[in-house]
Amino acid sequence: MSFDDTSLAQIDQYMNDAWDAFHVYRKKSLKERAALMRAIAVELEACGDALIQTAMQETNLPEARLRNERGRTILQLNQYATACEQGEWIEARIDTAIPDKAPPKPDIRKMLVPLGPVVVFGASNFPFAYSTAGGDTACALAAGCPVIVKAHPAHAHTSQIVADAIHTAAAKLNLPQAVFTHVHGKGFEVGKALVTHTHTKAVGFTGSYNGGKQLFDWANQRKEPIPVFAEMGSINPVFLLPEKLKSSATEIATMYAGSITLGVGQFCTNPGLIIGIESEELKTFTHDLGKAIQKIQPGVMLHTGIAKAYAEKKETALMQEEVHLVAESEMVNTSTPAVDGTGSLSDNPKPFDSAQGLATVATASAETFLNNPVLQQEVFGPYSLIIRCKNKEEMLSVAKHLEGQLTATLMATNEDVLQNEDLVEAVKNSCGRFILNSVPTGVEVCLSMHHGGPFPATTDSRFTSVGADGIKRFARPIAFQNWSNELLPEELKNENPLGIMRTVNNDLTKNVVL
Repeated sequence: MSFDDTSLAQIDQYMNDAWDAFHVYRKKSLKERAALMRAIAVELEACGDALIQTAMQETNLPEARLRNERGRTILQLNQYATACEQGEWIEARIDTAIPDKAPPKPDIRKMLVPLGPVVVFGASNFPFAYSTAGGDTACALAAGCPVIVKAHPAHAHTSQIVADAIHTAAAKLNLPQAVFTHVHGKGFEVGKALVTHTHTKAVGFTGSYNGGKQLFDWANQRKEPIPVFAEMGSINPVFLLPEKLKSSATEIATMYAGSITLGVGQFCTNPGLIIGIESEELKTFTHDLGKAIQKIQPGVMLHTGIAKAYAEKKETALMQEEVHLVAESEMVNTSTPAVDGTGSLSDNPKPFDSAQGLATVATASAETFLNNPVLQQEVFGPYSLIIRCKNKEEMLSVAKHLEGQLTATLMATNEDVLQNEDLVEAVKNSCGRFILNSVPTGVEVCLSMHHGGPFPATTDSRFTSVGADGIKRFARPIAFQNWSNELLPEELKNENPLGIMRTVNNDLTKNVVL
């Protein structure tokens, strides 16, 4: 099934409708917004196997992965719904009046309120969790904002099924139809029209640097600039410190072979750069990682466009001077059944072809890396580059040279950390999530998670796209001064009718204001 691009006239109408819906939906209580999100979760589950089979056909992702991802999406919707009605994200602040102060101190109360219609661009590598009903959509709905989703062309049919489920949920709750809108578009015209429309007040995006940066530029060229929360990729450096490598080189190699190739390397947190100091232990690690990579079967990538880009960028990296191939996957995948045109599994196994991603590890010296910008670019897929440093000073130079990252990892003992304070500070300065003795792949959905990082990993490192704190992206603060209690929003009234946590005269409490 194919979908025509939504016309520019339709987009204008949709955005006008979303603006009208905003003035209704923004007044819905926190419990009503949470009810919508939970209803979407129910409808998403009710889509059953048909949704999974459609996504398998469009993305080449295996059934188990897609079932897990749908489960994660349902978890996000329910978790963010709970956070929505608990209201901590609203950041209610109350400072009561002191009339006899000179000059008199007024009564001032502050909270976050919704921005307006939010445009969300579906991600190619997560058809559920970062797409139509994904985290951006859930956060925007929790904040009180209507959502307009542009389906990713690589899984347009999957996106349409999910969109229909969202519409069903909204209709059952008698919400305005335009609280959620779904559009299609393969060309840039649709995306540009959505971002530049006067009623668009924020944008959520997960994808490539080029795509996210273009949306960011369009948004800032408007008469009224708007925020773009774009997650644009990362090479997620891993630093191997000496004492840890002495004791665990083989174990670390095994761990990272799995992380590099998880999901055919198609995660924004894939460890694309591994940095160590030249030693026998680093040689052992490199050898063992190479042997492990050789044994991993190549998997089919999400779609031919991603596979082609991976092959081209990997080839470009390997062709650079003083870059040496360590190992490449040697086994051809003959165990994955093909999906035929009806969406059913074929009896004939799909032979190796250009749609598969060969896991690859290469190596280069730190000097080569520092002098070659090509090697500092993300290769999206099961690829990683091992950087050999002469000493810890050169390792520090590499760390200081890195651009902003979603994650950075230290494989280190406590003593390693204590003996490399400058390195730790340099790495910490470049990332959004700092990991010790683990892998970056796998992003837990919880309040303490930060999935973001300094540019160019994201366009705004202050915010996360995973966890309920992501709701704050689509809200703005407003202060009410000297308003009578009966006229204040429920969130700020003396009696605290919502029972939410608030900071009252510098004390965090649920108590009433006396």
